[in-house]
Amino acid sequence: MRPPPHILVVNGIKVRRPVFVLGAPQSGADLLARALKRSPGFHVTIGRAAVAHVVYAFARRPSIMRRKGGGAVRVLRDALAEAWQIVPGACADCPVVCREAGAVSGGGPCASPGAVVRFGDANPDLLYSAPILLQAFPDARLVQVIRDGRDVAADMLADRSSMTWARPGLLSDETEFPNPFLGVNAGEHRDKWSRMDPAGKCALRWRSAVRLSAALRQEMPREQLLTIRYEDMAASPNETIASVSAFLEARVATVGLYGASAPRVGVWRSGLRPEQAALVEKIAKDELGRLGYL
Repeated sequence: MRPPPHILVVNGIKVRRPVFVLGAPQSGADLLARALKRSPGFHVTIGRAAVAHVVYAFARRPSIMRRKGGGAVRVLRDALAEAWQIVPGACADCPVVCREAGAVSGGGPCASPGAVVRFGDANPDLLYSAPILLQAFPDARLVQVIRDGRDVAADMLADRSSMTWARPGLLSDETEFPNPFLGVNAGEHRDKWSRMDPAGKCALRWRSAVRLSAALRQEMPREQLLTIRYEDMAASPNETIASVSAFLEARVATVGLYGASAPRVGVWRSGLRPEQAALVEKIAKDELGRLGYL
């Protein structure tokens, strides 16, 4: 007999249809998370340490998620339950990006327990934990954001914190392959990756992320997964947010998209040197073409 679904209760609120925002680094997923975070009834966290440590571990070592016994599911569920706690001073432990997204000054909290009906998270590395998310929350709603890989590479290169993963020593003898987090498929490619121009590393990571996103689209029912383009959100925010609202069956506030430092469309033309742009297009040619960016 199939066991009954786990019921998670946070601050006396049953967690139903939680929302998770997925995307490659610098994809614009954080902008959508900001809109959700400022919407009535939502409590969305971004980059909380408890979650970040877990999903980063899963991203680096995917085999953890495949171990028997359901340990990975419990660990991720517990980490999210901790992140979603609404108590005095909770926001003091949040990273700057989360506090800014919620327009929080001081320690918070950013939400009131009596007003929250939906929980969510938009950790930057959440995409790599999607299979475990769906085991932990079978009724989850996933929204993934796709952006031109050349723009992603340009913005990653311009953000020092985004490039901490690209140091050569990250591929150690203990690294698992294939490695979706870095976009490296086999151990024999380790030296080539280490010598590669950083723009190429960004392209590999973006290519791997959009492949994971494509696999999710094939595997998940439409009522649980929505894919949006960052370019559409930038050009027609009202229409995009209307689609997200319909998908989530809740009102999402478009106002959250305004006043933010939004990534520019086409930034790669000035942010990448010609040889870097050529390298990104060479590595991710198939994906860029399939998504209509070439």
